[in-house]
Amino acid sequence: MPISSKIARQMEEASWIRKMFEEGVRLAGQVGAGNIHDFTLGNPDLEPPPEFVESLRDLVVRPRAGMHRYMPNAGYPEVREAVARWVREESGVEVGGKHVILAVGAGGGLNVVLKALLDPGDEVVVFAPYFPEYAFYIDNHGGVLRVVETDGQFRIDFDRLEAAIGPRTKAVFVNSPNNPTGVVYDAAVLARLGGLLRDRSRKLGRAIYLVSDDPYKKILFDGTQYSHVFRHYESSIAVYSHSKDLGLAGERIGHVAVHPAANSAEALVAGMTFAIRVLGFVNAPGLMQLAIRDVLRACIDPSVYQRRRDVLHGALTELGFECVKPRGAFYLFPRSLEPDDRKFAKVCLGKNILIVPGVGFGRSGHFRISLTSSDRAIEASLPAWREVARAYATV
Repeated sequence: MPISSKIARQMEEASWIRKMFEEGVRLAGQVGAGNIHDFTLGNPDLEPPPEFVESLRDLVVRPRAGMHRYMPNAGYPEVREAVARWVREESGVEVGGKHVILAVGAGGGLNVVLKALLDPGDEVVVFAPYFPEYAFYIDNHGGVLRVVETDGQFRIDFDRLEAAIGPRTKAVFVNSPNNPTGVVYDAAVLARLGGLLRDRSRKLGRAIYLVSDDPYKKILFDGTQYSHVFRHYESSIAVYSHSKDLGLAGERIGHVAVHPAANSAEALVAGMTFAIRVLGFVNAPGLMQLAIRDVLRACIDPSVYQRRRDVLHGALTELGFECVKPRGAFYLFPRSLEPDDRKFAKVCLGKNILIVPGVGFGRSGHFRISLTSSDRAIEASLPAWREVARAYATV
């Protein structure tokens, strides 16, 4: 085999979204793309806000000298300072530019964090259901994935978490708003989590780091408030991407911020700065760093996703589906109408609906729907969802 057995195995394990996408391509050739209801990919469909477009246009029309050259690996100092000011506003913590590095999106940021943190065999706790790439990111750097199940409402089960923390636990991941559930951890939950990690760190005699993967933090519904992890735990690291709030998924720009009171904060930033180089990123894209500097508080219109959530969540629950109502992000994660979510996905496929089985996110018996399909496409899918419900006699 020309590729490593490890990569071949991981490709197979990670193939659910890819498999469903390929099925969609095949079906489109048979029945026409307009007759396929594709809810697989979380690919933001809203265009960047005008503030970003104007910022980018200004850089192109009036370029600054040397802006396409190398800069410090951690990013342009003035952009790091701008991000730090924003983090200070959100968290109330005195974050400085020296506590921030610019990253190649949240995926690049998480890999840089893990490269800096992990020794072989160190464990990282994630809460199921979880973003599937976490498992591969952790493995990239010799870590061991420890999965902690959430409850029926996808809330943290603190008893299970406490039981999962051991002598090799190095970090705990949180993702709020969550992909795939849309659940948001409020201030009380994060405060309890911080208290538990503080207590266990003291008993272990070393820090357990709380890594917050935050790319959906501006995509909130129903007046839900985002609570920054820096308010609740000192040894915390916040990872962010502008893929969602500015609609820049293809531009790969984000940042990592380290709590200034974190254990070994300066060493962490130095390690991540070194890691961004040796992992081959070298630096975050320079043009994008400068383009976001003055538009960090801008955002696409989250109400578009809220409207889509309301239409599809309302329709599915009326048809008999059980689904925790998301308070953020742009996904639904309903319970499938039979325990075998892979079999259920095939039934949906027979009605020209493409979904992703929950097993791909570490929670069988569910499935993920992306709300990045247009309003018209969602409305057009409703008769097909009714046909799926009829197949299971729920309507």
